[in-house]
Amino acid sequence: MAKKHVDYYVSLNSPWTYLGSARFDAMCAKHGADVAIYPVSFGDVFAVSGGLPLPKRAPQRQAYRMMELKRWRDHLGIPIQLEPKFFPSNEVPAAHAVIAVRESMGHAPAIKLAHAVLKALWEEEKNPGDAATLDAIIASVGLDAAKVTAMAADPKIAARREADTKMAIERGVFGAPSYVIDGEIFWGQDRVDFVERKLARG
Repeated sequence: MAKKHVDYYVSLNSPWTYLGSARFDAMCAKHGADVAIYPVSFGDVFAVSGGLPLPKRAPQRQAYRMMELKRWRDHLGIPIQLEPKFFPSNEVPAAHAVIAVRESMGHAPAIKLAHAVLKALWEEEKNPGDAATLDAIIASVGLDAAKVTAMAADPKIAARREADTKMAIERGVFGAPSYVIDGEIFWGQDRVDFVERKLARG
């Protein structure tokens, strides 16, 4: 039986990406699935898909989002801050770092770094948009921060993110996290059970 492959589109500002991260990693390991991570620009994705950044959403939607965050935090036992001090952070440096790791070392360490960035923002109230903080996050997952930062500064990495974002748009991705298997999109951490069913079918 051929290995399943999942394209994993994430926002490094998204609490939903973080809430689904550990469960998604565990099920991919369980089923032996390969995962490719893409920390794309959802600002650009929203611009062509009808999505709105959080501050522009109606008050009712913002209030319901907060209720859902609390529900999922309590349900999963993941101690996120509902209104973290540095949200939204400037996710571009972290996204470039994740892509640099992906391109030079592979998807597994890139996914580990992305998870650490999200944990820093949503649990630890740290600012991944701050250079020194990002360096510490990179080092915390066993990577050479100076090396990763230097690679991330290469203009090719920014171009890679632009290309990844274009690919996401072309594939119909419109929100984070999105998991794409055999062209089928599963949007949202509350869809990971369906992702597992797809993986289990082989």
